[in-house]
Amino acid sequence: MAPQYDAVVIGAGFGGMGAGIELDRLGLSNFVILEREDDLGGTWHVNHYPGLAVDIASVTYSYSFEPNPYWTRLFAPGKELKKYAAHVADKYGLRRRMRFGTVVDGARWDEEHQHWVVSIAGGETVTGRYLLTATGFLSQPYTPPFPGIDSFAGKIIHTTAWEDDFDLSGRKAAIIGTGATAVQLIPEAAKKTKELTVFQRTPIWVVPKIDTAIPAPVQKLFARVPATQKAARLVNTSMLEALMVVGVLHFKQAKPLNMAAGVLAKAHLRAQVRDKEIRKQLTPHYDFGCKRPTFSNQYFKTFNQPNVRLETNSIDHIEADGIVTADGNKTEIDTLILATGFNLWDVNFPAIEIIGRDGVNLGKFWRDNRFQAYEGITVPKFPNFLSLNSPYSYSGLSYFTTIEAQMKHMGRLLGEMFRRGETTFEVTEQANTRFLDRVTEKLGSSVFYGGDCATARSYYFNQHGEAALLRPTSTVNAHREAVSFPLDDYTYGKIA
Repeated sequence: MAPQYDAVVIGAGFGGMGAGIELDRLGLSNFVILEREDDLGGTWHVNHYPGLAVDIASVTYSYSFEPNPYWTRLFAPGKELKKYAAHVADKYGLRRRMRFGTVVDGARWDEEHQHWVVSIAGGETVTGRYLLTATGFLSQPYTPPFPGIDSFAGKIIHTTAWEDDFDLSGRKAAIIGTGATAVQLIPEAAKKTKELTVFQRTPIWVVPKIDTAIPAPVQKLFARVPATQKAARLVNTSMLEALMVVGVLHFKQAKPLNMAAGVLAKAHLRAQVRDKEIRKQLTPHYDFGCKRPTFSNQYFKTFNQPNVRLETNSIDHIEADGIVTADGNKTEIDTLILATGFNLWDVNFPAIEIIGRDGVNLGKFWRDNRFQAYEGITVPKFPNFLSLNSPYSYSGLSYFTTIEAQMKHMGRLLGEMFRRGETTFEVTEQANTRFLDRVTEKLGSSVFYGGDCATARSYYFNQHGEAALLRPTSTVNAHREAVSFPLDDYTYGKIA
């Protein structure tokens, strides 16, 4: 029984689109991309809160093979990323193979027919020879179970469900959270609210954002002479790579550089916040890099405004008209904004139930046997399965470096399988173990294990205390290994 599709891709963000582009290159053009939202773009479709922008320069936060010379700023606003996603989907013929509003419940490997059976909410199933999950790292919004939150009588809004016609003018609002999203949203919210209280559990390292408009003549130059934009990309990528590899992954060997980054962030804070006590509250007590640092020129300044207050006491409970902290004080509000981030390790790895060979449940396997994936993309006991958001897959600071490395891995792996005249692949236990041992050893030099991350509450760490998200190598290494990994690290077979 032949499957309906060559491949089923789950997720129509940049990861899923990259997978689709590579499948076309490999001649596997009969694929479908299933997306739960009503349009493509992933996080850049879901998120549209005020102040949304990339925090990686746009020349790097984009496909290297599909540059956009028309970014209006060094750090493009979210709407431009959404527009870029639509452009890519249309240029590469992906949109016609996308199904929107399609919630995937799970997938299982059919051993008899050697293909994947994907279950869709409502009872439908689709089958594909290959399964590729591109559900993203930040796709499952998290709302902490604050006691009494259901009794709140005012407006509650999560940043991932922002309503474009929602007006904050004159409101007494609270924002819970001080991560990367909040750093962008808080300055915008402060411009309109009558009173704004920011509830901070963990302060975040913030460094200056060297952002500026890209003049039209420069955009024209990028369009006419693509090499100039490639050069700009190389410079920016090199800077990010130095920050990531030297300051974070090689913490033990280059601790002074990590400390220098912290000094820069503290100087930025000191220059922007007048009140000494507020500066103290905004200063992290963990090493730079334990949490993903962010960039902003406005965030700290916001706390100088008379209508903005920083609250660092923990939340005890929520009442109909306000938030009560552990010290008994109540902040009266009419609007509650949740910038509480995403649930990575409990429900995101994987985001759906995936059952492989011999009935192995991927989520249970990861939780019982450590989070792991060979080269950050394949898992033993899961034939013909490519997980594009896996443990140890994230390379560098731009997601696109990860996507493109995985596209290269797909090309080498499937190309070899076709060359051998086979139709199935599966990574060996031995190869997977060697990779896991290697990345675990390399992480021993990182800030995660060599630095002080005790108070960071970082999403980099899973429930086992392992920093299993980032690949602890350079981006150059990740891309080199994607085209040179030992082909015999996989077993190959034919349909019985």
